[in-house]
Amino acid sequence: MSITHTNPAAHMTAIEITQPGGPDVLQPSQRPTPTPGPREVLIRVHAAGVNGPDLLQRKGLYDPPAGASDIPGLELAGVVVGLGSEVQRFALGDPVIALVPGGGYAEYAVADERTTIHLPDGLSMIEAAALPETFMTVWVNLFQRGGFKAGESVLIHGGASGIGTTATQLAKALGAAKIFTTVANAQQQAASLALGADIAINYNEADFVEQVMAGTDNLGVDVIVDIIAGDYVARNFQAAAMNGRIVQIGVIKGPATQVDLFPMLVKRLTHIGSTLRSRSADDKAGIIAELESKVWPHVRNGAVKPLIFKTFELKDAAQAHALMESGQHIGKVVLTV
Repeated sequence: MSITHTNPAAHMTAIEITQPGGPDVLQPSQRPTPTPGPREVLIRVHAAGVNGPDLLQRKGLYDPPAGASDIPGLELAGVVVGLGSEVQRFALGDPVIALVPGGGYAEYAVADERTTIHLPDGLSMIEAAALPETFMTVWVNLFQRGGFKAGESVLIHGGASGIGTTATQLAKALGAAKIFTTVANAQQQAASLALGADIAINYNEADFVEQVMAGTDNLGVDVIVDIIAGDYVARNFQAAAMNGRIVQIGVIKGPATQVDLFPMLVKRLTHIGSTLRSRSADDKAGIIAELESKVWPHVRNGAVKPLIFKTFELKDAAQAHALMESGQHIGKVVLTV
């Protein structure tokens, strides 16, 4: 196998999960710089997004797929500095973003060329690093699997999260009739409304089922995007409209211990779930193609843009995780290298 490269360092700083646990188990370490496979590019990482699955992996609850790096980090932005022998779409020096099954919290990372994208126009490296995992997750779950279409209503839980802020913007840009979100405080409420939500519900002060039903003439919403689970599962059934779709993409509150399925039957509901990380590179390439054709135009014209809350240096990944777990962020948390 021949590799074209620009002499990256033999070793790099990466963030290791020293053992399952709290944020403090994330520690900088020295690792050999990875070598790209035939269809992979080696990227000098400039920024890496922090996502909910990273927190689960740190706790020992979400192992990387077989063959993937044990280093956390699922999305990144940087510059191509090495090429596998079969790479055709990229050249040395190309600024790119990439979705990876692991390895993003490092100075260098390898990415399959099928899940690597040329840096979208008008975005900084930090903004671009917040795109791949979040935008692909929202596209797959809200639009592909959830079947959301213009003129429908949607309830987005975790409205201030990276997923929530992205889903709100995309639903607005693509014609939602009414957007409800759930948030934790007044600051998140204001931010969610500014991004396009029609009604942002502070779940510490109001019941989202009551608010949704009041805002839809007791009809409920067509689609629900849920990263919470726990007792939200049963309440989602109550808030959904006839033939509603509930897309489960997170379990922050853990399993649903008591669920009455009767509303699901009566309303003919569809409750589905998925993860992105375990999909094949070809599957992910198909998602990227749809994003480039249907979402990137909204990114280029400024209607949709990653919302960056705070950045941390790579060595301070533990602080980034602590912030994420506090639930006080609005948008994305990003590591800079």
